[in-house]
Amino acid sequence: MAAVELFPSEYEYRESSRPTLRLMPDVCEVPRYRRGPLVANRRAARARMKLRRRRSALAVLVLASLVSLAWPGHAFGGTNGVGLSTDLASSSTLSSGMVYVVQPGDTLATIARTLNPVNPSVARSALVAELDASVVITGEHVLIP
Repeated sequence: MAAVELFPSEYEYRESSRPTLRLMPDVCEVPRYRRGPLVANRRAARARMKLRRRRSALAVLVLASLVSLAWPGHAFGGTNGVGLSTDLASSSTLSSGMVYVVQPGDTLATIARTLNPVNPSVARSALVAELDASVVITGEHVLIP
C-alpha cells in the first residue's frame, strides 16, 4: 500500500506556494483504529441485553400486577375493621367509619351483632378497643371501627 505525503520543495517554494506530491513506499502498516470484538459479537451481545431487559420488564410488570390485585384485599374476600366480609358489611346498616348514636336498650353486644351478624365477638372486641370501655351510655356517639 502506498501513502501520499505533501512536502514543500525548496525550489518550488520560491517560485510558487504550492506543495508537491511525492509517493512514499509502504514503510509501515496503517494502524487499525477500531480494535475490539467483531461486529457480529457486539450485535449478539446487544441482542442478549435487549432480551434480558425485556424479561426483566415483564417480570416487574407481572409482579406489579399481582401486588395491585392483592393490595385491596376487601375486594377479594377481605374483611373490614370489625371482621366482617366486605359483601356483608356493605349490606348492613352500619359500616366502618360511621358514627352510631346509642339508643335506649343498646349494649355493646347488640351493636356488635348489627355490625357483624356472622361473628359478633370480633366486632365487640373492636368496639371495646375503640371506646376503652365495656359499657355504652344512651345518646353516646360511637365511631364504628
